[in-house]
Amino acid sequence: MKATVFVLVATIIAGAATAQPVKLGKYELQPIGVELSLEKLQGRDVARVVKPVENTNADAPTFAKLAGVDFMNGVIEVKLLSRLLKTASEGARGFIGVAFRIAEDNSKFESIYIRPTNGRAEDQIRRNHSTQYFSYPDFPFDRLRKEAPEKYESYADMGLDEWITLRIEVKDMQAKLFVNDAKQPTLIVNDLKHGLSSGGVGLWLDNGTEAFFGEVIIQKR
Repeated sequence: MKATVFVLVATIIAGAATAQPVKLGKYELQPIGVELSLEKLQGRDVARVVKPVENTNADAPTFAKLAGVDFMNGVIEVKLLSRLLKTASEGARGFIGVAFRIAEDNSKFESIYIRPTNGRAEDQIRRNHSTQYFSYPDFPFDRLRKEAPEKYESYADMGLDEWITLRIEVKDMQAKLFVNDAKQPTLIVNDLKHGLSSGGVGLWLDNGTEAFFGEVIIQKR
């Protein structure tokens, strides 16, 4: 098994928030519906990704896409940290995660993300919605929650403003999510909605989130 390791070690091309790509080793992070910058956080170089306030569409193509990556089966591991923007609405949850098997034109993809504010909420229902799978464009979270309650969401311990490791194992129609050092998956999806497909990988976020991404490791199988 050959692992390709991407470390955020390069420089931003221009500005604190830009539509320009950010170098990621020999790769680039290409902003899709987001603003990108390279910053220092807790002593490490990280990509800061923010969704423009005027874009209120949820579960949409809003990610930093890794140029030149074609992924079908294997493992995607990402270290990430989520904060709420000052402009975040009451319903913001720190949405942050990974998009994968992204079509070349970004018209469809699979995604697994987390809601860090839910991980330690006092309300049990919110806790049960700590992790989420959705499939763009036809299966946003609210449709999946209505048609198959509890099937595409689960609980995991997590919080805002802390480094979290997401490990997503993908094999054909199945995806498993592991959070931090868990030996067992937090979420198992057995029916990826786009079926057997391949495509890009993106660092995804949604409304109200200030997202920071550190190291990304991709293993193809």
